[in-house]
Amino acid sequence: MRLACLPLVLAAALAAPAVLASHHGGMPVAKPATEASTAIDPGLAAAVAGDWRLPANVARDGHRNPAATLSFFGLAPGMTVIEVSPGGGWYTEILAPWLRGQGRLVAAVNDPARAANERAATFFTRQNQALRERFAAEPAVFDRVRLVEVDPAAPVYGEPGSADAVLTFRNLHGWMRNGQADEQMAAFFAVLKPGGVLGVEQHRALVDVPVEQIDGYVSEAQVIALAEAAGFVLEARSEINANPRDDRDHPNGVWTLPPTLNVPEGMDRAEFEAIGESDRMTLRFRKPAA
Repeated sequence: MRLACLPLVLAAALAAPAVLASHHGGMPVAKPATEASTAIDPGLAAAVAGDWRLPANVARDGHRNPAATLSFFGLAPGMTVIEVSPGGGWYTEILAPWLRGQGRLVAAVNDPARAANERAATFFTRQNQALRERFAAEPAVFDRVRLVEVDPAAPVYGEPGSADAVLTFRNLHGWMRNGQADEQMAAFFAVLKPGGVLGVEQHRALVDVPVEQIDGYVSEAQVIALAEAAGFVLEARSEINANPRDDRDHPNGVWTLPPTLNVPEGMDRAEFEAIGESDRMTLRFRKPAA
């Protein structure tokens, strides 16, 4: 395994677009902050280009924009970063080699023993084992990742004030549906150092969605309210992961779209493949420094 040595011109080409105005509860609002394009750290660009990445994951880079997203969140080598519910490790395979030897990456997964039911426990067990096996198979990339199991209903992500950044990708809708979002936000706030960053990427609805109707999409207003109630300040929003082709009108919610493609029988999968992945908000919050 090796980090590809990309020229700086490629890093510049991967630079994040400027932060844009977005929708807050369905109404256009002024952006909370404006930023110039962010240069991509060469080590991050190399990690994105790494030959250890699974081909199926690389194929999604055009939808997920990992270098621009992580740069927008303000991540840098030397940080202690907690990735919450990493799933199959899509972002982990980029974060782990980038931070290895300079910072620290914690992959926080759900504890099967604390699952709400047997079905969830089985799912968490299989997912966590697959992640462990991936880590063990490629120690040159993943040997310094710390994997911790967390109770999703009463999460503790580490010693208070021990992390520089907490990242969560497309998880908030599940916590909101399960009545766990307030506890999660409080735990993020607790583990972050003063001045630490919370980076959120989430499927975006244009209006608030009642909990019982959440099908993967929630509004920016709902996410911002949750974070602010925990003590965070919204620092900036970006349209890095916006998708104007996504009209959010899908028979099986966000899971109708790639990569899941849970398309009902008789419907044309190509229609949903053409849409691509969901329209997503990308928000950066800050824990006040004092």
